[in-house]
Amino acid sequence: MKRTTLFVLIVALLVLGSVVTACKPAASTEEFVFGVVLVGPYNDHGYSEAHYQGAKYAETKIPGARMVYLDKLNSADRPGTTLEQVVEEMVAEGAKLIITTSDDFGADTDVVAAKYPDLPFVHMSGDNVLTGEAPDNVANFFSKMEYTKAIAGCAAALATETGEVGYLGPLINDETRRLASSAYLGCRECWETYRGGDPEDLRFVVNWIGFWFNIPGVTLDPTVVANDLFNSGVDVLMSGIDTTEAIVVAGQRMDKGEKVWAIPYDYEGACEIKPEVCLGTPYFNWGPVYVEIINKVLDDKFEHEFVWHDPYWKDLSDEDKSYVGFKYGPALTEDQQKDLEDYIDKLADGKTKFFVGPLNLQDGTAYLADGEKATDEQIWYLPQLLEGMEGASQ
Repeated sequence: MKRTTLFVLIVALLVLGSVVTACKPAASTEEFVFGVVLVGPYNDHGYSEAHYQGAKYAETKIPGARMVYLDKLNSADRPGTTLEQVVEEMVAEGAKLIITTSDDFGADTDVVAAKYPDLPFVHMSGDNVLTGEAPDNVANFFSKMEYTKAIAGCAAALATETGEVGYLGPLINDETRRLASSAYLGCRECWETYRGGDPEDLRFVVNWIGFWFNIPGVTLDPTVVANDLFNSGVDVLMSGIDTTEAIVVAGQRMDKGEKVWAIPYDYEGACEIKPEVCLGTPYFNWGPVYVEIINKVLDDKFEHEFVWHDPYWKDLSDEDKSYVGFKYGPALTEDQQKDLEDYIDKLADGKTKFFVGPLNLQDGTAYLADGEKATDEQIWYLPQLLEGMEGASQ
């Protein structure tokens, strides 16, 4: 055989081999299906959307990860639908992990998890692992929003002209008491430090609607409550509910010529609803949490544990590392933002009065002695609002 002919034959074989190789399917990454149960709409611009976006983030970071979800699991939107029914459907779709995202799902998560002992469950925001009520296949995860609520409270203190700040609260429990109180502590300290004000002259009033969002006929209407707070003299309204009424109402009143501001909650993009009134947003960044949980399951390292994540103080806006963040609002002035940045630096360094005594509970009972710093447990199980706050504690 001539060299030329041999060369042509070799080249042809190599080309054929390349074509055959190209036609072979690539080695597929095994799919990992995880279920997410949301209490509100997946696009509520609040708490549920923050979870939904966190799960979508995990899909982009973990090869093969795929979310299945159900939103609006509450008595108003889906009467008669149970968590057990939802989990059964998710398992049928191949779910190997179930994440329930609301305090409202705590007891049901434990009951359903007991029926699926080989399936890992994560209940976000709960503490039944700590109390011993949760089955061994349940973990609790949450993030320390308390810090960014204090930052939001500081922003309110820097902007208020009436010295009256309102807090639109959901239902009353340990979580909501400590978040509202965190906002108050940040507000009070910045009122003193940067405004030179007397704490006795600061009004911080909390009105609760009865649930995480409006359920007609069951809760108070958050739009009405927000307007009532503004009518009482409040000029900065902070949100503690899952939805957007605080910033919507503030925007409506600004459009009528009133000088008011709002601080929405939960979702990073919440300021976009009405940027002109928005002082900033404390938000959950669930993406890194979902990645952590899914990887634990994939690596067979899932544990029966309670995890309460600190912020990533080097960069609160780091989407890959910070579990909570604060987004500065367009309504902040340059000087206000500088003061707020200074407060954040002090908060990160532990140089603030954040849950440091002397502090009393709302009824005057001693909570923290002079110079005493609260433990995580003392903060988590805060039994009342703090002295100086208006509003119900129970």
